[in-house]
This record gives sequence, structure tokens and C-alpha cells, in this order.
Amino acid sequence: MKKIVNLALQGGGAHGAFAWGVIDRILEDGRIGIEGVSGTSAGSMNAVVYAYGNMLGGADGAREQLHNFWKRISELGSTLSPMPKMPWESFSLSKSTDNPLLFNMFESFTRLMSPYQFNPFNFHPLKIALNEFVDFDRLHACECSKLFLSATNVRTGKVKVFINKEITTDVVLASACLPFLFQAVEIGGEHYWDGGYMGNPSLFPLFYHTDSRDIVVVHINPIERNKVPTKAPEIFNRVNEITFNASLLKELRAVAFVNKMLDEGWLKDEHKDKLKHMLVHSIRAEKAMCDLSVASKFSTEWKFLLDLRDRGRAVAQEWIEENFKAINKRSTVDLYCEFLDIGDGN
Repeated sequence: MKKIVNLALQGGGAHGAFAWGVIDRILEDGRIGIEGVSGTSAGSMNAVVYAYGNMLGGADGAREQLHNFWKRISELGSTLSPMPKMPWESFSLSKSTDNPLLFNMFESFTRLMSPYQFNPFNFHPLKIALNEFVDFDRLHACECSKLFLSATNVRTGKVKVFINKEITTDVVLASACLPFLFQAVEIGGEHYWDGGYMGNPSLFPLFYHTDSRDIVVVHINPIERNKVPTKAPEIFNRVNEITFNASLLKELRAVAFVNKMLDEGWLKDEHKDKLKHMLVHSIRAEKAMCDLSVASKFSTEWKFLLDLRDRGRAVAQEWIEENFKAINKRSTVDLYCEFLDIGDGN
């Protein structure tokens, strides 16, 4: 019998191929079932493509669909990436495509021009890939996967979580809408930006709408960096990582608090059934992604995406070997030690 978990998939542009690799290895292993998936940005794309592929052909269908989707992303790369590939890069043996100079130039450009100016017709190449690989009408009829996609409401500043039958191409685009690159996506009279600002990804839907107590967080943005950044690109990169980890760390703190209340009997009997002790697992990105920066989040070179996939597969394999026996039994991370630097007051 499979051990059932929920996946929480962070966003991170092209670095989402790392999460593709994690999902690919979990599906290949075959001993872990997935009940719910909460995703943001690239995590939302992985979520819907996985769910649709799983509906069509089970685990093998999901693996094939994810592979073909990311291949298509690479083919559309010239229109997806704001930074063109330099001629000499074609002869490079390096799989990393960090280009801080070009990224800084583009970042400066976005401070002068908005997507309403440089993309007035609101062309969105991601829409092409999504519509090719996901039939959302058919996906709505599928009950094999519970999906929760996050976007940020521009007007209210609050996270909006779209669930299964609410999910459309526009919802996924909203979840991945970086406001300096794309025009806000209008859904139901409200406008949305990237979900990573307020929920990267959102964990709370998994508490209330799934039966499994296990949440496997697939990190894209490194939480820790041992070196203090001193150069401008390094500082910008670290600020980006901290910003897009902030909402997740706050939710993990809430999980730790609720678990503590349940473990120590703080709640009255009539309230205990309203909460459940969550088992948290973490597939971290520090070691696998430490050589990359925010600049490479915009790279869609196929060899780079495959490299990220293979990194994700390797980390997932290591995680499965070390933690499989604990699934459905206990958390494999100490939330206080790993994510919450809380002093003892002394």
C-alpha cells in the first residue's frame, strides 16, 4: 500500500525544473501516493501538468507530461526569457546560465518601462504551453488530485487560493505573474500577481481540504546561505530568496505552534477535532542550487532544465532513502531548529 502525502511546490521560474525532477523521482519510486498539491508560480505549472498527466495515464503519464511540458518551455525560450542568449554561450560547456550583467540590465529596464508599455498586447508565451498540455475542462472532472494554486490579489494584498474546478489557464498565469514582466491577470473582476509574494506555496489548504497529515515541502529558493553577500548581484539575489521564502516560513511557524498545542494538551476537548497534527517533510535546495542565482530563473536552455531536473531527482532519491520509513508516522524536520530561529529569552 502506498504512503500518501501532500506536496507543497515553491515557485522560482526555470528553477521549477528542480521540482519537476523531485516529482519525477517520487513517481518513479512508486511507493508514495500524492493526495493534494499546493503550488505557486512554477509550482502551479508543475501541479496542473502533473495532475493532468496522472489523470491520463497514472504515474507514467504524469512523468511523460511533465517532460514534454518542460521541453516545450525550452522551445518557447526565446519568447519566455527577457534575456537573450549571448553567441559565445552556445560554445560553453557549463550547464549554469547565470548572466548577472544581462539580468542587471533587464532589471534596470523594468524600472523604466512596465509590461503595459513594452508588451501592450499582453502576449504570454506560457499560455501556449499550458493550453497544449492541459485540458482544464477535463481536469475539472478529475477527482484523483486535489489542487490548490496561490496568487496575490493586487487590490487587497491578500493571497487567493484557487481550488480544482476554479483552476483555468488564467489562474496558472496569475500564479506566475511577475508584475515587472507581465500585466496583472484579471479573474472575476480582480487582478492578480505572482502568488509567491503571499503564499509560496500556501500550506493552509492542505490542512483543511486533505486527509493526509504529511506535507512534503519542495523548496526552490535556498533558505540559508553561508556567505554574506557583498556585491550588488549577490545582494539582490539574497533579497529575492528571502522575500520569496518569507510567507512559507511564517506558515511553518504556525504549523509548529499548532503541533505544540496539540502535543502539550493546550486545547479543550471540543476544539481538538478541529485541528490535526501535521507531519512536515522538507526537500531542501541549498546544496543542489547553491551555485545558481535569480538570473538563471529566466533561463530556458534545455540542457540547463535537464540539469535542474537531474538535481531534483538526486535530492529526492536521497530524501526517500533517508525518510521513507517515517512517512505517515512522524515529521522528518524539526521546525523550530531548521526554520524558526527563536531565542530562549536568556
